[in-house]
Amino acid sequence: MTERAQVTLGAGEHLPSHVDIYDTTLRDGSQREGLSLTVDDKLRIAHQLDELGIRYVEGGWPGANPKDDEFFRRAPMELTLENATLVAFGATRRAHRDADGDETLSALVKAGTDHVCIVGKAWDYHVTEALRTELDEGIAMVADSVAWLKAQGLTVFFDAEHFFDGWKRNREFSLDVLRAAEGAGCDCLVLCDTNGGTLPYEVARIVDDVRVETTAPIGVHFHNDSECAVANAVVAVRHGAVQVQGTINGLGERTGNANLSSIIPNLVLKLGVDCIERDRLTRLSSVSHAIAEIANVTLDPQQPYVGGSSFAHKAGLHVSALARRPDAYEHVDPEDVGNNTRLVVSELAGRATVVMKADELGIDLQNDPDTVTAILEEIKSLEHVGYHFEAADGSFELLIRRARGWEQDFFRLESFRVIMEKREGGEVVTEATIKLWASGKRYIATAEGNGPVNALDEALRQCIDQWYPHLGEVKLTDYKVRVLDTAKGTGAVTRVLIDTTDGRHNWGTIGVSENIIEASWQALTDSIVVGIMRTQADVPD
Repeated sequence: MTERAQVTLGAGEHLPSHVDIYDTTLRDGSQREGLSLTVDDKLRIAHQLDELGIRYVEGGWPGANPKDDEFFRRAPMELTLENATLVAFGATRRAHRDADGDETLSALVKAGTDHVCIVGKAWDYHVTEALRTELDEGIAMVADSVAWLKAQGLTVFFDAEHFFDGWKRNREFSLDVLRAAEGAGCDCLVLCDTNGGTLPYEVARIVDDVRVETTAPIGVHFHNDSECAVANAVVAVRHGAVQVQGTINGLGERTGNANLSSIIPNLVLKLGVDCIERDRLTRLSSVSHAIAEIANVTLDPQQPYVGGSSFAHKAGLHVSALARRPDAYEHVDPEDVGNNTRLVVSELAGRATVVMKADELGIDLQNDPDTVTAILEEIKSLEHVGYHFEAADGSFELLIRRARGWEQDFFRLESFRVIMEKREGGEVVTEATIKLWASGKRYIATAEGNGPVNALDEALRQCIDQWYPHLGEVKLTDYKVRVLDTAKGTGAVTRVLIDTTDGRHNWGTIGVSENIIEASWQALTDSIVVGIMRTQADVPD
């Protein structure tokens, strides 16, 4: 449990000792314009959230699209969740239909999760204009749906959509919707600011009113259209909310959702509210960056707590003061959230992060400060030219091992060549030739592929498959390219991120170069080296 901070409460405030964090990055967050997550992306993000210690992870809307259906099929087999509980999201039954047999509700049961969350209208305007039905039917839709899901043995959260706008325009109807859900056995009443226009003073008044009028636990779900989502969540907790829904980095449609990367440290460090284990809070920055990379969304360096500039200081008075008193210009200890003080511009990882990552690999750097310093210096140098290791855990592992004196001897490249040919009729053929050494022998292989990376991958495997037969289990699952300095046009530096799996583990690798094929080769060979390391028993002497 987190040591409780000294917090002075005002009239009507009711600060709980524990709050459940409910992450909806995989559903609500993925509605951000331009963002598209693959199923593999979603599984990797869910793993990151579990590592952080998030209580509830909303996986998506089963029955809404094939991607979410596949996620819920694969999650039980491919995710080992130690801290998080997976939640399936859906909606109430349709108007003037029975809950029994409703396709949306049935899909929630088929998803196989013990917890579900359903959304229903809590603003009379939406019931009459969007659903085009009567207010009594709108209330019945909520009650019937909750009751039916409870009868299936599920824990049910109810997202009261547009609740704050509804309360301000027809308080009694909005409260009647909550009472209907509560009466049907709802496990948490989640008040949603769907349009994102509610201000903190309104949140305090409305949450107080709901707490008086109902007895079920209260949760909140804020959007950030008025730049108040984080503040609104903190105010709601101070007034008794025990569940906070949001997304890592505030991902979401329009201007985004309540940013859990800020809410979590605010609750833990400022209010002393237990929402994730204190020792896991140090993972916050790395998880935030990893999810940004997996989602292929650039993280704002000035984002509070986790941004690269959050604890960055220019030369002058700040630096001299920090040398004497580290807390002189920092509102919290950066290492508490896995970040670090920076006196120069870089994306430097903290010592604690390096030691923690090494420990996860079975490498003890706790009493080896020189190696830690060397690793940090190399990270600084590489990230200056565009590397970014938060989502490239495989490449980061290799960096740590090299710092300890290890060098891979599985294969040694002599050269590679890639040729692309466009033929009459529009057919495009890519051919790669690789020359390398493995187990003391020289190999040459040529392969065709549907692109340069695919061709290089095929040629590389032809050369070394006989020595590492388990590479057949190693598959590339995703390939992302990001242009780092667009002002240079076609001469820009590119960053390539490759995701790989062996069916049991997943890892990411990275490459950076002005030449996209060279960047791809770096990421590809790192992925193969890590894949071989996963089957060390089969590596020849």
